[in-house]
Amino acid sequence: MILDEIVEEREKQLQREMDNIPLEDMKEMALNSKRKNHGFKEALQKEGLSVIAEVKKASPSKGIIAEDFRPVETAIAYETAGAAAISCLTEEHYFKGGSKYFADIRAKVEIPMLRKDFIIDEYQIYEAKVLGADAVLLIAAILEEDKLKRFYQLGKELGIDCLVEVHNEEELKKVVACGCDMIGINNRNLKTFDVDLNTTSKLADKIPYEAVLVSESGMQNKEDLLNVKNQGADGVLIGETFMRSGNIEATMKELRSSL
Repeated sequence: MILDEIVEEREKQLQREMDNIPLEDMKEMALNSKRKNHGFKEALQKEGLSVIAEVKKASPSKGIIAEDFRPVETAIAYETAGAAAISCLTEEHYFKGGSKYFADIRAKVEIPMLRKDFIIDEYQIYEAKVLGADAVLLIAAILEEDKLKRFYQLGKELGIDCLVEVHNEEELKKVVACGCDMIGINNRNLKTFDVDLNTTSKLADKIPYEAVLVSESGMQNKEDLLNVKNQGADGVLIGETFMRSGNIEATMKELRSSL
């Protein structure tokens, strides 16, 4: 299964990161950080459907998406076009992302930023704080319930919002048990990589309390955005559609035109 392979590669990357800066040093930097949170969750709670625009060079299913990859230019274009927040990949092997891309973007934009990665260790949450992340992605498919709770709590303690991702009912039960207040519903089946936008409504109806809801993956046109908005989404996370676009501002305008 591709998810297992991604996690395996992520463990190797984590080891390299920890060899470079040990956990205790990273923890100390995070706890001493004076970086303010730009309000990721608040950005998604504003009126209308919020767009989280993703800086993404590649993916396991599509390979290289952006041959001419200019992360900072792309992020500035997102901010100018009216994105509510920016998501930046920091997984190196399959998504060709990196912490340097994140840090470079953070220095140039004012809107909230999500560290999009496969978080398997508390080290990555401390590192996210040091990088200036306002939010991190926690993926229920790769975290046991106790670890999910621990990471979620650590994020809160560091002033970092946690977008907790699910893609089926079993994972949602785990997330609801943790009381997570920001839930991402991934419309992509992580085993087959097929996309079904109705996944959002199927799972949204099963959340027993008020939570900020983000629909992830597969949105290509304005009808798709309207569809998930009607299913209860407060925000959408869009990467490939923007990264393949020759004009981010025009694409954003077109996507939002039916909302």
